[in-house]
Amino acid sequence: MAEEFGRSVQDGLKLSKRIYLGKDRAVTPPKPPSHMDKSPVAYLPTAPMVYAVISNPGIVDNPDIPSYQPHVHGRCDPPALIPLQMNRIELEADSYLDTAFVKINGSWRVHCVMGSESCDCRLAVPMGEQGSILGVEIEASRKLYYTELVAIEDRKDLEKEFRIENGGFLKPHIFTITIPKVDGGSTLSIKVSWMQKLLYHNGEFSLIVPFSFPEYVTPHVKKLPRKEKIQLNVTTGTGTEIVCKTTSHPLKELRREVGKLGFSYESEVLTWTNIDFTFSYAVSFSHIFGGVLLQSPSVHDVDQRDICCAYLFPGGHHSRKVFRKEIVFVVDISGSMEGAPLEGTKIALSAALTNLDSKDSFNIIAFNGDTYLFSSSMELASEDTVERAVEWMSMNLIAGGDTNILVPLKQATEMLSKSGGSIPFIFLVTDGAVEDERHICDKMKSYITGGGSIHPRICTFGIGSYCNHYFLRMLAMISRGQYDAAYDIDSVESRMQKLLSRISSTIIANITIKAFDDLDEVEVYPSRIPDLSSDNPLIVSGRFQGNFPDSVVATGFFGDLSNFSLDLKVQQAKDIPLHSVSAKQQIDLLTAQAWFSENKQLEEKVAKLSIQTGVISEYTCMSLLETDRGNQAAESPGGRKLPRQVNPQKVDFQGRRRIFLRNLGVGFGNLTATAENLRPGAEESKLPEAAEIIIKAASNCCSIMCNQCCCMCCVQCCSKINNQFAIVLTQLCTALACFGCIECCSEICCGGQDGH
Repeated sequence: MAEEFGRSVQDGLKLSKRIYLGKDRAVTPPKPPSHMDKSPVAYLPTAPMVYAVISNPGIVDNPDIPSYQPHVHGRCDPPALIPLQMNRIELEADSYLDTAFVKINGSWRVHCVMGSESCDCRLAVPMGEQGSILGVEIEASRKLYYTELVAIEDRKDLEKEFRIENGGFLKPHIFTITIPKVDGGSTLSIKVSWMQKLLYHNGEFSLIVPFSFPEYVTPHVKKLPRKEKIQLNVTTGTGTEIVCKTTSHPLKELRREVGKLGFSYESEVLTWTNIDFTFSYAVSFSHIFGGVLLQSPSVHDVDQRDICCAYLFPGGHHSRKVFRKEIVFVVDISGSMEGAPLEGTKIALSAALTNLDSKDSFNIIAFNGDTYLFSSSMELASEDTVERAVEWMSMNLIAGGDTNILVPLKQATEMLSKSGGSIPFIFLVTDGAVEDERHICDKMKSYITGGGSIHPRICTFGIGSYCNHYFLRMLAMISRGQYDAAYDIDSVESRMQKLLSRISSTIIANITIKAFDDLDEVEVYPSRIPDLSSDNPLIVSGRFQGNFPDSVVATGFFGDLSNFSLDLKVQQAKDIPLHSVSAKQQIDLLTAQAWFSENKQLEEKVAKLSIQTGVISEYTCMSLLETDRGNQAAESPGGRKLPRQVNPQKVDFQGRRRIFLRNLGVGFGNLTATAENLRPGAEESKLPEAAEIIIKAASNCCSIMCNQCCCMCCVQCCSKINNQFAIVLTQLCTALACFGCIECCSEICCGGQDGH
């Protein structure tokens, strides 16, 4: 899909050359940057952009100055995408703890379509680290649109109405949505918001927002200045001073308080910014520190229990010793891992092995339907052993076969059963789903419950969308492990290396917060607190009833197995929307629990939380509501439960038309794709039933003619015919295919019964 999108943009840029810009020779349409790669992927959006969807090239023209060019015959299939000119752009980012909420407000003009015509427009929004779309509001000349999440009651009925062109994720970090029938020459005012994570490295938090606009979105007018605005608010919640480190744009400081900063940037520019917006800062603590934030729920909250959020930051300087590690890498080598997924995994694991301390120990288990061991026992990570392991991976990690996860996990737990004085890890990598996933969770849970004081951490890494990411989350959650994923196969190596770096830099294990045990009722996400790494802050959230104590102590073990204890300051969070900050984490973990327990009440709880916070989930669906301007009764967004049987194009009682996007969740794995060894990213294309019948009939008709010929004979024969004969042969085959379709049409109309 991403490559097709890029090719459509390429076609759109070529098609935009038809646009007449007047007699002023100084005004020329912007060209793609000379350094731009010719690959279609290079044309993917690097900032929020809007495109005109052009199926009929004849409507492409300047809406203000018609060119009266010759009519263009034919249609664009797939439609071309012409980037619209951007007239205004504003960015607002609010950062809390490790999460940022980003809002974009801009306007785009349909400069490439005749004033008497209209076309669909497609909004594409690239998001930052672990971005999650929250909502879109659109003002067109005659219509208003806004997105709304609704609960799903009957998924099968709804899936029949999904249209790919309505919108969805182009790539895991690029959200798209289609705006229907926008008049040529009109202006679209668009507000879009999403949430994303801050990056953390060496004690610094970094915010990176995609904000690099290509030259061809600059309006085709004389060089008049335009304004771009950025507003940034930082609230750490720690009550400590903030030290600014780097910024991409010249920000002006508006306010500075303890734990709070405010900045703005406003500039008149001739061309829009071509760099992403970045900002990094550090909190002035060199040692481990933490705290607890409390907040009362709003009157509209679906859960009226109080909110709590506990955080531990590793600080900037790490004098503490990391744990000695015993790690078993459990790697999926089924047929679907062939190519980039397995090669990226090999590179990441090789780097991880090289970074192990000589006192650490490791082993490697490769699995498909069988298992293949690097060694029968754990091996010390000496230089020689690591070299042998890397060579073993290059020789034995060859994709092929099916997927069986339970057997290698059992082998890994047995290898780690005698570990002592270290922290044991199982690092599972897979791209597939298996039928016995709940049974695997039960087995691992019983093993961990009966283990020692420091039991194995199961760290899981999912590749693509065919594996069950909630199964992998559950395995990590029950063992205090870590989870991450690469939905895009191009990011396998980088994301896996980040996860391996995080677990390799564990500095505190077996963390508990005793205050949770003294409350009348408490629900914590995740239920088993993960370890603290020097590469990542630890944040857990929850709901509680009762009187929260004024003093809270967090305890655990350091890398040298000495006791860790830290007093956490408890304070009210007045300026931090804790409910929104923790919503994504809660929804993901509750969904994993709902999947594991098959609990319908938990599913309903997730759906309500999703609708209230705007965070997408597996149990809600995003829709685009369309209403006429001036219909005030229909202009206020609000979540409503989806009726069991609904027509997505039906106008409701408020005069709104509802258009459904395809499911934005990652799903619960695909057993069929795993069994067929489909590679991550492979598109499953399903033709309509009638089209399948027609194509089958056409192919059957040809096979009747050619049942005495082999494919190679046909190839050799066709290579020797001239162009004129090729045209005649094509027309003949088409006619024969139509004759073959007569029977299939009867099947479609009459149900295929004899004697019709």
